[in-house]
Amino acid sequence: MTQSQTPATQPKIAVIAAYNEDRFIGSVVLKAQRYVDHIIVVDDGSTDQTPFVAEQAGAVVIRHEHNRGKAEAVNTGLQRAREMNAALVILMDADGQHDPAEIPALIAPIEAGQVDLVVGSRFLGVRSRIPRWRVMGQHVLTLATNIASGVSLSDSQSGFRALSHKALQTLSFRPNGGFSIESEMQFLIQQHRLLVQEIPVSMTYAEGPKRNPFAHGLQVINGIIALVSQHRPLFFFGVPGLLILLCGILMGVVVVDRYNTYQTLAVGYALISVLLSITGIQTLFTGIVLHSIRAFLSSSENT
Repeated sequence: MTQSQTPATQPKIAVIAAYNEDRFIGSVVLKAQRYVDHIIVVDDGSTDQTPFVAEQAGAVVIRHEHNRGKAEAVNTGLQRAREMNAALVILMDADGQHDPAEIPALIAPIEAGQVDLVVGSRFLGVRSRIPRWRVMGQHVLTLATNIASGVSLSDSQSGFRALSHKALQTLSFRPNGGFSIESEMQFLIQQHRLLVQEIPVSMTYAEGPKRNPFAHGLQVINGIIALVSQHRPLFFFGVPGLLILLCGILMGVVVVDRYNTYQTLAVGYALISVLLSITGIQTLFTGIVLHSIRAFLSSSENT
């Protein structure tokens, strides 16, 4: 048990980051109201009627004057939820992909005090009409995120999530994180030792993607690389450094073998062996030093 059951006096709040979603935001808010106490819509600089529709539907609307990205929109919503002393928070997309009727199942493990965070997975048995190219792309991003973060999920990119009060107080995202906040959440789960559980959910794709899928995937991959260098420097620098060092050693073995066979020093191979070995050692020790610094800073923050 990570926490006691959700106090009845604390509200359940849904946080929805929205950008030019006036076609869907009204129905999303209206449907979600049945399952939560408050809905916070963070309008991230929309140029359409998104904030007006959301407000008319009953949401608390917070406006960003300019588009600042999903990470900052979610941070704004989570901060307001903290100010409202939320017992738990549900994160949803504004485009109608997520079914609000699944909110009770999503929050049940948190209300029972079993976990800190619940992820709604599209790949746990519930069949959704997901385009194959999306499935392939999501699996690639999930594999990359799982390996990099050290936390294994079946759907790392799902935006349908529930956060406990503990997770709400703990999580915040890099302002320039863009659309990689779901991946960043896995790094933060590892860092803060949060308990996570997945439940199967369905998804509805009412329209095609607004962003170029390939460009979006590259953006997420770039975010993952930045995250692993920040959160797991020993892995980021240590693994490549060790591989480079091993290549240098193998090249050195070749140099020694050729010398023993032909009694001639293979100068080119020897120089490459030395260069690879030095580069590998430097990279490996960079990872060790940065890992030690990060561990020290983390222990300082905890005390």
